[in-house]
Amino acid sequence: MSAAAAVGCSGFKAMATVRSGRSGHKPPHVLTVAGSDSGAGAGIQADMKACGALGAYCSTVITAVTAQNTVGVQGVHVVPEDFVAEQLRSVLSDMDVDVVKTGMLPSISIVKMLCRSLKEFPVRALVVDPVMVSTSGDVLASPTILAGFREELLPMADIVTPNLKEASALLGGISLKTIADMQSAAKSIHTLGPRTVLVKGGDLPDTMDAVDIFFDGKEFHELHGERISTRNTHGTGCTLASCIAAELAKGSSMLPAIQAAKTFVGNALRYSKDIVIGRGPQGPFDHLFQLKSHIFNLNSNDHHFNPDDLFLYAVTDSRMNKKWGRSITNAIGAAIEGGATIIQLREKEAHTREFVESATACMEICRSHGVPLLINDRIDVALACDADGVHVGQSDMPVSMARSLLGPNKIIGVSCKTPIQAQKAYLDGANYIGCGGVFPTTTKENNPTVGLDGLKTICLASKLPVVAIGGISVGNAGDVMGTGVPNLKGVAVVSSLFDRECVSAETQRLRSVLMDATSAVKELS
Repeated sequence: MSAAAAVGCSGFKAMATVRSGRSGHKPPHVLTVAGSDSGAGAGIQADMKACGALGAYCSTVITAVTAQNTVGVQGVHVVPEDFVAEQLRSVLSDMDVDVVKTGMLPSISIVKMLCRSLKEFPVRALVVDPVMVSTSGDVLASPTILAGFREELLPMADIVTPNLKEASALLGGISLKTIADMQSAAKSIHTLGPRTVLVKGGDLPDTMDAVDIFFDGKEFHELHGERISTRNTHGTGCTLASCIAAELAKGSSMLPAIQAAKTFVGNALRYSKDIVIGRGPQGPFDHLFQLKSHIFNLNSNDHHFNPDDLFLYAVTDSRMNKKWGRSITNAIGAAIEGGATIIQLREKEAHTREFVESATACMEICRSHGVPLLINDRIDVALACDADGVHVGQSDMPVSMARSLLGPNKIIGVSCKTPIQAQKAYLDGANYIGCGGVFPTTTKENNPTVGLDGLKTICLASKLPVVAIGGISVGNAGDVMGTGVPNLKGVAVVSSLFDRECVSAETQRLRSVLMDATSAVKELS
């Protein structure tokens, strides 16, 4: 961490304790210092929407008021420096800001005044989005402003997020045409003082996907994202920086914050690629796509995900049903009768048409009992029968792609065996992870086990609720739940339920064991 950032971190905590003086929950707080966009696609308006969508409070200091729309910028009115200073003091002296994010800083005097304010009121992190080049390529920042960025603002920054044109401007107009050029630029910008650098490659020619380069002072990280064909890209830079700021304010470290921000922007672009706002060449996208999807689907049959649904997770197996002469509908009906809280159809041998028909019948049973039903791997089947979601493995369709196909309201689970996989599942938009195999199992060949210690490690590394899977039975389920990790919500079982003569009775036995173990953990905590 830079010296300024280090002072900010310790200073912020001390001031927050003294100034607050009130009990209650303090939300993560981002202050954006930027220009106002009358079209609401970028600037202050984009910052507020992005932070709100990610659960952070966003206060504002307006440096300029613009008249702009999807056609272009028709006018700019720079806010007087003394009034920008007054806005900064009003917010920073009172509101316990976690992270400051900068956008349009239209004069060297405003740059200098902002740096003075941050020294007087240090914060946890400073995110600098160097808004200095227009979409058409025009340099908006004068040489004196560029000098102010290099000499005063960047040395205080925890991250700076230039696009290719902005990185070029910061480095005197050098050409950036390859990933190697981006790496070199990131390293050069890092020498100007910021703790980390993210060079955004959305405009990089001849690339199939959107590539960004993150440099932390020691290592380069090449971050890839889907390149989405749409005119609705106005405000992507502002939004990405604001999302990073929001994640930092929520407590994330830098690289996970960037990855979460990229995922959000990608999902927003994908969701908004066909909306029409304005008549110009570059439209805005919808930051609040998750909220709007929820509103538009209030009357749908989607089952809202509740982590407690993972408590007793029954996973069907076609071979076991055939062995005991049961239909799939009889099997899940018996499991629900015994107390299963969520059902997954894992039918590897069924033909697609047969699977869709069976899954549709199972959906009717599950919905009549308020139990969510997920499909293992087969997203096509999930879409065809309007299932509540899917569960995918590491070698199946990526979670981010599944999310784009299913939409924001469906449940997506992913199998994980390592902390890194668990962290990626969160960033990619999964609702939960299935951790295992915990113990050896007969349902999957050559399936390495993680054991109880591995289960606990992965749970602690995950921000998502976890269900344990693999070799779990009445005999060991109590030990699994006895690990006492708060985000371990239940167990997923196959043969312990379905390779038995009476599914409902076995489900009742297992549920009783789980309830006893959960009660014991609560008594100890």
